[in-house]
Amino acid sequence: MTNYYVYYRVAAGRLDTLRVSVENLFNIIERETGVRGRWMRRSDGSTTHMEVYEGVKDERAFEAILERESARLALQRKTERFVCV
Repeated sequence: MTNYYVYYRVAAGRLDTLRVSVENLFNIIERETGVRGRWMRRSDGSTTHMEVYEGVKDERAFEAILERESARLALQRKTERFVCV
């Protein structure tokens, strides 16, 4: 199984609106893949946020949905994948 970590910066004035959009993103991804995301931010007060998706079984399907739905957020995002060893 693969874990996905998606990083990006969020302007402070956009945080409340983005929170709703990210929750919608999590709902769609969970409905279509069974994977529920978590939303985090750096502990140092930075504007960097991260979405975490753990236990992805079908990478191809997950990545297609993530790409399609993430486009609506209008953010520059960096996605990293890790597998359990």
